[in-house]
Amino acid sequence: MSLHGAETDEIKALAVPEKGKKTTPWPDTQSQSVKVSGKTLIGAIERVTFHNEENGYCVLRVKPQDQSALITVVGNCPAPKSGEQLVASGEWHDDENYGAQFRAEEITTSEPGTLAGIERYLGSGLIEGIGPVYAKKMVAKFGAEIFDVIDKRSKQLEEIEGIGSKRRKEIKESWQKQKAVRQIMVFLHQHGISTARAVRIYKTYGEQSISCLRKNPYQLAQDLHGVGFKTADKIAAKLGVQPDTRERIAAGLGYVMASAVRNGHCALPEQEIIDSSTELLGIDPEKIKAILDMEISAGHMARDTGNRSTLIFPPNLLEAEHLVARQIKELAGKLASYPDIDFKKALAWCENKIGYTLAGGQREAIHAALSHRMLVITGGPGVGKTTIINIVLMILRAKNITPVLCAPTGRAAKRMSESTGIEAKTIHRLLEYQPGQAGFARNRESPLEGDLFVIDEASMIDLPLMAAFMDALPENAHLLMIGDVDQLPSVGPGSVLTDLIQSESVAVSRLNEIFRQAAESRIIQAAHDINNGRAPEEFTTSARPSPNSDFFFIERDDPDKAAAMIIRLLREQIPEKFGLDPLHDVQVLTPMHRGSLGTQALNRKIQDALNPANEATFEVERFGSCFRTGDRVIQLRNNYEKEIFNGDIGSITTIETDPGSISVRFDDGRTADYDPGELDELAPAFAITVHKSQGSEFPCVIVPVATQQFVLLQRNLIYTAITRGRRLVILVGQKKAAAMAMRNIDTQCRHRGLLNRLRQT
Repeated sequence: MSLHGAETDEIKALAVPEKGKKTTPWPDTQSQSVKVSGKTLIGAIERVTFHNEENGYCVLRVKPQDQSALITVVGNCPAPKSGEQLVASGEWHDDENYGAQFRAEEITTSEPGTLAGIERYLGSGLIEGIGPVYAKKMVAKFGAEIFDVIDKRSKQLEEIEGIGSKRRKEIKESWQKQKAVRQIMVFLHQHGISTARAVRIYKTYGEQSISCLRKNPYQLAQDLHGVGFKTADKIAAKLGVQPDTRERIAAGLGYVMASAVRNGHCALPEQEIIDSSTELLGIDPEKIKAILDMEISAGHMARDTGNRSTLIFPPNLLEAEHLVARQIKELAGKLASYPDIDFKKALAWCENKIGYTLAGGQREAIHAALSHRMLVITGGPGVGKTTIINIVLMILRAKNITPVLCAPTGRAAKRMSESTGIEAKTIHRLLEYQPGQAGFARNRESPLEGDLFVIDEASMIDLPLMAAFMDALPENAHLLMIGDVDQLPSVGPGSVLTDLIQSESVAVSRLNEIFRQAAESRIIQAAHDINNGRAPEEFTTSARPSPNSDFFFIERDDPDKAAAMIIRLLREQIPEKFGLDPLHDVQVLTPMHRGSLGTQALNRKIQDALNPANEATFEVERFGSCFRTGDRVIQLRNNYEKEIFNGDIGSITTIETDPGSISVRFDDGRTADYDPGELDELAPAFAITVHKSQGSEFPCVIVPVATQQFVLLQRNLIYTAITRGRRLVILVGQKKAAAMAMRNIDTQCRHRGLLNRLRQT
């Protein structure tokens, strides 16, 4: 089977077998005395079939009082649990797919009243330390008094075999927390906030949660990930907060600034932050200007006039820019302090060891690395960056120079270790991040140890991380930064590598020559063509590609057919032709989250195709995602306590229900456990965005391209996507969309001041 065959044949979309649907029979109210009074239904929750914690939408199987037949109830409820008593008001509806359903306008729940309900309730995973086994034991021992025992006489729980002092205290604490959490959930649900955040709100504010929110609801947006200004603003309005209060305006200014930082900016022009805040808040811009001045005076924001326009910074980012500019200029102004090196002899010795002669550009870069205190090496794939690093390390280690290797991500650090034979760490781990103190142990007072510091994938470094790194460099350090400046910029704020190169304040070696072995790869040739504004032949011709090629374009003008083709590639053609494991060797990269070719839709389809639900697979649904054992998942933000960082990818190894937790083994060997309330940190990773793939390489990459993605189709995006594939790259979709991306140069400028600071003498 060839991929060309897949391209030209009429291929039917792979049919993913439908899961068996159980149709709920319409209740025969004449033959059954269902406990439904008018439009009110009373019963017990037998099973929570589906619950979306973002909006509370749920599908429940309910047993009406004194009846054995189960009915389906759909509606919104903050936190339904099996075994709870339910009172729902609404209407019966005959759904053509699912049969009869009671569609509830309002659902209220309470603690269960029967022993069977109590057992299901306790065993549902609600309370830490109790699963189905212990729930059964507890109900058998204490019956209906079990709630009172847990609440007031928890010492008696130790009478049950297997429950010691530690587990008993865990149960007691979890029970108390759940009581408070339930109150918080109801309060938040009434005010339109996601009920999924209730546990985290409780962890942040404890028993004072509701009073804290009433006092200043905008604090919620500052303290909790996933809760934004707009949600807090809705709560504030319901609580009677006036629209022109300082708290609201300050929170709005902070939201506008935080949004800009999330989009890569380090600052905003003063008029832009005022205009954006005016649009957001709907009040007089003069009031906003006055509060902005007050926020600057209070040190919550900073005004900087050293640029073409007056910029407003978060104070930490302004300080970071000054630190990086100062340290870089100081470092670049020094000469290298290595021992004397006879360059010609050293190079001849290295060439003899590696068995081939280095190219002129490589020799120049090596000489620059040995001559300068700081050097940036930039270039695309196949230009010999790895060879240069290895030769520099070979020469300097022979002179007893101590190298320290690092990269922004775990994947990049692992790849660096494999290519050099020297341990490489993530920058966070190198700097010894201190979770409880929100900072690094390594800094100016406790600097790193080493002579030469080498950073790979430097295009990924954002401003705050670069500032922390520069602050920890020892006085006599040498710095070598390697990266491809034409890739997407860092996810975080700033354009550090671009600014360093454009400033001309540091030595730079640009590598352009593609070496013979690399030139045989269509991946590398296509990447360089795109980067230089030339369309690869696969974009413009229908000629049959070589069956031995490593770069293919499978044309599908219809997005649904493109998605079906991706599934077929994963399930059949790539494993059969290339022997690659579709779960661990193949990564789908897409520009966006939404749409039929976005991460959300593709992840659902790929999950059902490669890791379908079955009796041997545990699964849990949280935050709108379904997680199953064996799933590929990606970390969505830095978690310093777990030492797992934004973009790290791994696989779910176990899902425990007693108590609830998910274990993930990441690709660099680290493992981490997540409780259900932490699952908003994870997302399915069968398909991820191109931005999230930065710093990673995969044996095979599949890239859907369609005009529906036009907002994000840019040259550096498709270039970055293609360069993530090591052995095989397949584009699927519309060739006109690929051509559109190639022509579209990203001209968006990130607001920052580092470039000007580096250029200043």
